[in-house]
Amino acid sequence: MVLMHTPERDEGFQAPDFTLKNIDGTMVSLKDVMGENGLVVMFICNHCPYVKAITDRIAKTAQALQEEGVGVVAIMSNDTQNYPQDSYENMKIFAKDSKFTFPYLIDKTQQVARAYGAVCTPDFFGFDGDGILHYRGRLDDAANKAANEDTVPELLEAMRAVKQIGSVSGVQHPSMGCSIKWKE
Repeated sequence: MVLMHTPERDEGFQAPDFTLKNIDGTMVSLKDVMGENGLVVMFICNHCPYVKAITDRIAKTAQALQEEGVGVVAIMSNDTQNYPQDSYENMKIFAKDSKFTFPYLIDKTQQVARAYGAVCTPDFFGFDGDGILHYRGRLDDAANKAANEDTVPELLEAMRAVKQIGSVSGVQHPSMGCSIKWKE
């Protein structure tokens, strides 16, 4: 099922705190991943074709942002009982194969996804260094298609604007992907 989040930005939406288990077994909190120039929180999973189509671009964008002092974290909130391909063990494999340079956390209770209002995978949230939301949109304008030299790296540009001028102007296009697989 393809879903798009509503591109609403609540003025002053503060990044909800969390402490979740990383694929390396450590517990990671919001303050652990916050960069001096902001934070990208993305909700992804291992099996979604929309995520799989852009994992290389996610990894490259994350690395570029990390080099600019922006923290990056991915959270997997799907029901792993009904979607075993999203299991914790498979998360480790997916992150390694995708060359992720950022924590990939499991949200077993799904409380973090609900607190953020995440609805699909992938779903991207960009916060400033104080944890205030400035970007809620897609990775780039290629969506789940192959990127080319004309692809606009919307998340990267938005987070650079947050770093440089403290805000993002212009239209923010909603991310599109598979619905988060909620537990019953």
